[in-house]
Amino acid sequence: MQSRNFKPNGPRGPKRRGPGSGYQGGRSNTFNRGRSGGRGRFTGNAIDINKFINKSAGPVAEDKYIAKTLFPEFPIDQRLKTIIAQRGFETPTEIQEKTIPLIMEGKDVIGLANTGTGKTGAFLVPMIDKILRNPHEKLLVVVPTRELAIQIQDEFVAFSKELHINSVVVVGGANIRPQIDKLRSRHNVVIGTPGRLKDLIQRKRLILDRFANVVLDEADQMLDMGFIPDVRYLLSLVSPKRQTLLFSATLAPEIERLTGEFLNNPEKISIRKRDTSAQVDQDVVRIDRGQDKIEVLHNLLAQTHFQKVLVFSRTKHGAEKLSKALHHKGFKAESIHGDKSHAKRQKALKLFKENIVQILVATDVASRGLDIPNVSHVINFDVPATFEDYIHRIGRTGRAGKTGVALTFVG
Repeated sequence: MQSRNFKPNGPRGPKRRGPGSGYQGGRSNTFNRGRSGGRGRFTGNAIDINKFINKSAGPVAEDKYIAKTLFPEFPIDQRLKTIIAQRGFETPTEIQEKTIPLIMEGKDVIGLANTGTGKTGAFLVPMIDKILRNPHEKLLVVVPTRELAIQIQDEFVAFSKELHINSVVVVGGANIRPQIDKLRSRHNVVIGTPGRLKDLIQRKRLILDRFANVVLDEADQMLDMGFIPDVRYLLSLVSPKRQTLLFSATLAPEIERLTGEFLNNPEKISIRKRDTSAQVDQDVVRIDRGQDKIEVLHNLLAQTHFQKVLVFSRTKHGAEKLSKALHHKGFKAESIHGDKSHAKRQKALKLFKENIVQILVATDVASRGLDIPNVSHVINFDVPATFEDYIHRIGRTGRAGKTGVALTFVG
């Protein structure tokens, strides 16, 4: 793709401005888009527009990790080995090979790894084995979003089929009654979001003192979403004699303090992967005064190489409005944001993953944790709150050795 051709068809196409070219009419080359008092409010922090412009190095073959230990060689239950083999897994990923033995030894672990590195298997395999050895073991998995909870649940079901180990998913935005009913049944695993877990505890429907195994997944996102106080509350209620595993892309000071409070001499495993953004063609789309942003987006999406597009909006209302506008213009589009019901969010995500819809309009709820294959383009219809948010957004494309494209609307 030629980075200089970001002009939609017709005379109203946006002008591309290269690094250092600045803006006309006295506009600054910097956006004031800091976060204050919660997501969606912008105050002080500045993002230099030039950071949104970067030519990728092209498709890069991932360095294949050569594992020294294969799954059949791990000292896990033979039934679990059979399921892993049936799923076609023989060679563990780096995070799996380095953490599974430590977890099986009963150690607390901090795993620093990005989405797509196999970390879900890294904690599910040894935890399922632990439950098979002792059916009284209970596991709590805490995640920031409903979508990630369902994703982990799907993996758990795939790893534990016919092993008679049951799990319960408890997430906000879904009817709490069926979740309460499922908690009454026999289960070893609870996977949930902090708010719904706290709600169930306060209703006395979930008691955590028998849970001696805890996984905190995507801890950095839980920090960004303001869930760390809830996480502290949950950890204060589980068994004091427990094994705690924490997975995160980064180790911010607040998360490091959390590990100091609740983990016991943890082993830290850091999997350094190539920066995804290096495989993403990044550019800006200039919106001149008086131009209709939706028309500009329409003209971009009408081009044939925009095959599977994730569009980010700053607000829930904006994401829904934009999705409907694109649908009205004839595009197959869905939206995903916090105001949609759990069932509708899952349906939208499924349609996008299965290529039934071409465009998914989302808030930052879709910028982390989710593994969505073959996204050709990420479009920032609204400038993200922080540059870190930007990096997470564009990380949804340019995966698995492919080159992706990220465009940010500015003006």
